[in-house]
Amino acid sequence: MTKKLTLSIQSVVLGICRLDPSTPIPAWALNNEFFSITKTGEELSVVCPEQIIPSGIKSEKGWRAIKIEGPINFTATGILSSLLQPLADKGISIFTVSTFDTDYVLVKKENLENAISILKRNNQINF
Repeated sequence: MTKKLTLSIQSVVLGICRLDPSTPIPAWALNNEFFSITKTGEELSVVCPEQIIPSGIKSEKGWRAIKIEGPINFTATGILSSLLQPLADKGISIFTVSTFDTDYVLVKKENLENAISILKRNNQINF
């Protein structure tokens, strides 16, 4: 069993964008409090505050981030699964973003309260 985690709810409402892999990294995505950019041979994904996403960009808006307070050691195991499995068991879809120090679990804003309730059973949540 994974030790009790400290989680915090981030205030920004995020959007997840899909762009063509040949698209340059968009300037509108940069210089925000929270953004993540991932590029593969198939796509360029941008996670950023939903209000800055230009119209016409393929996106999924209305996500809230639950941060695992880190840093998390790279040798730690089961951290994400201890959070994701209870959410999956209750039918809550997620999107994850990882950084060097920690992970963020994104849930749709209409599922946030339910996700908090589920995760509070085994973790400390700071608002």
